[in-house]
Amino acid sequence: MKVTYKLEAFEGPLDLLLHLIDKNELDIYNIPIKEITEQYMDYVQAMQELELEVASEFLVMAATLLSIKSKMLLPKPPVIEFDEDFYDMDDDYDPRAELVAKLIEYRKYKSIADMLREKEVERSLVFTREPEDLTPFMQVLQENPVEGLDVADLLYAFRRTLRKLVNRNVVTRIRRDEISVKDRIKEVVGLLKERGGKLLFSKLFDYEMTREEIVVTFLAILELMKMKVIMCHQHRLFDDIVIQAKEEVAGNIDTEYTTDEIDY
Repeated sequence: MKVTYKLEAFEGPLDLLLHLIDKNELDIYNIPIKEITEQYMDYVQAMQELELEVASEFLVMAATLLSIKSKMLLPKPPVIEFDEDFYDMDDDYDPRAELVAKLIEYRKYKSIADMLREKEVERSLVFTREPEDLTPFMQVLQENPVEGLDVADLLYAFRRTLRKLVNRNVVTRIRRDEISVKDRIKEVVGLLKERGGKLLFSKLFDYEMTREEIVVTFLAILELMKMKVIMCHQHRLFDDIVIQAKEEVAGNIDTEYTTDEIDY
């Protein structure tokens, strides 16, 4: 008859012992060492029959169980009374005590490992987002404009302001420079004379001119056109205006057109 073995995977000899104790519902503090040893040896033998590599710690535990079993089978030595002050002997020594302590400690760590494994499974089902920059949502603290100042600094600033107010009481009369149209006509005629009787309208203005100077310049151009000294035209739409002296006066432009004929 063929026998099939189905062996579970154990992490070590203590794991196998706990499995046998739980399977047989045994009290871990009162282990029947004979029964446990036989089942443990059957497991090791099955591993050898299946040509599985038996770890050295399993063999060490087997030797430990056999040693405990042999100690349990030996008869107890006769009780010898000693003076308590001379010698102290524990008559209730149990060969299983050390193994039981290891099993209890191993069970505690195994239960903790199982709990952490469950936590790992639960955590693996949770998906998190990448951290975002929350700087735009931070509260912006307004800077204190008078931070670091004391009363003496404010008093000094107040006195300095009072001194400035005293100086403001000085009254200054401002005289506006007036530009006549006659003078501006002379300037325009002079520019035409320098440029050979032809001048672009944009050359009469610059960024430093005041509003009064611009208005006077327009009036001067209109007056020269009225006097038929110049004519204005454009080559294309929106192109710069060309100011040109008429042919009959182009070679003889002078200030005579601006002295007698204009009355401003």
